[in-house]
Amino acid sequence: MSDYSKLHHLSDKACIIGVGQTEFSKASGQSVAALALQASRAAISDAGLKPPDIDAILPYAVGPTADEMAAQLGIADLRYSSMIKMGGATPVANLLVAAMLIFTGVAKNVLMFCARNGRSGARVDARMGVMPGQTFRRDFEHPYGWTVPGQWYAMLARRHMIEFGTQREAAADFALAMRRHANLNPHAMMFGTPMTREDYLQSRPVYDPFLLFDCCLETDGAAAYVVSSASVACDMPHKPVFISGAAQAKPMGSDDLVNRPNVFDIGLTKAAPRAFEMAGVQPADMDGAMVYDCFTYVALLELEEAGFCPRGSVGEFVRNGNIELGGKLPINTHGGLLSEAHIAGMGHVIEAVHQLRGNCGDRQIAHAQHIAVTGWGDLGDGAMAILRN
Repeated sequence: MSDYSKLHHLSDKACIIGVGQTEFSKASGQSVAALALQASRAAISDAGLKPPDIDAILPYAVGPTADEMAAQLGIADLRYSSMIKMGGATPVANLLVAAMLIFTGVAKNVLMFCARNGRSGARVDARMGVMPGQTFRRDFEHPYGWTVPGQWYAMLARRHMIEFGTQREAAADFALAMRRHANLNPHAMMFGTPMTREDYLQSRPVYDPFLLFDCCLETDGAAAYVVSSASVACDMPHKPVFISGAAQAKPMGSDDLVNRPNVFDIGLTKAAPRAFEMAGVQPADMDGAMVYDCFTYVALLELEEAGFCPRGSVGEFVRNGNIELGGKLPINTHGGLLSEAHIAGMGHVIEAVHQLRGNCGDRQIAHAQHIAVTGWGDLGDGAMAILRN
């Protein structure tokens, strides 16, 4: 038993009691601040609270600050605010922060939000400015044209293919499952847009081995959630969703991808077992998983490092509908970043909440009780949360 078992006393002490989101689009026609307020107010209302009830704010690294949001929401007593810079792992990592704030009594109601005009604005340029190792990137990588995350992650994908014989069919299976799920989700950007295997294989190359449909959407929109104490959650409008386990971690050399002892040892490699240990459950106990899928091969790597299948075996794991509704482990029933929207993984948390509330309609996971949510950011930062109803 590791030292992380000492955090078992945090398990199930905090709950997600409210979630909210805007419409997802290619051009919102609104400012990022307006989107953030819309999603945050929706989450606060969903929790049965008023904006002044919020006393802690955990903002995303790119977008409105906690100060700006507190002023616009009319929060007179903001007890705590902080910012984690873990890219797409941030929303999941902040579940642990929120649980600690609630447990220690520092805050009663914690708001996390993410908003962006990622399609009509300049998401990638904005993100690059807060990623680690910029001096190294500028001096040693940029001169060779190696400048954006898709190129870095493509190297990981090709290495996985070489070492383990992973085939393109595995990425196709994942992408097709995400699109099928999105076609059951009216909020998804790809709702009403089916995709065949031939469509996937004929999509244009982007960064070898990534094809277009291996890559996530760029999205305008926002999403938010509210965390409160489990002791008051029973009085809230919706079935509470307990934070049973949560952890965050960084890979060795988190500012440099190419010089690590093992490129497959990512943040999630460390965070996942800690989260499962805190929750007192195993990967086999999960009824579904929301896996951060900025690119297909990133999600495939996460499935292995989270412990859902042994390293190098993910191609077999995703075959034959195993990750679709009715399969062994339904994944990203909302469509994920690939086919719902890219709001830095907030959609994964929100979908897990809706699944555990049991209100997902045609995409509902039968008898869902435990759902794992992963986050990936920057050069392999990782986070994991185990949520239950």
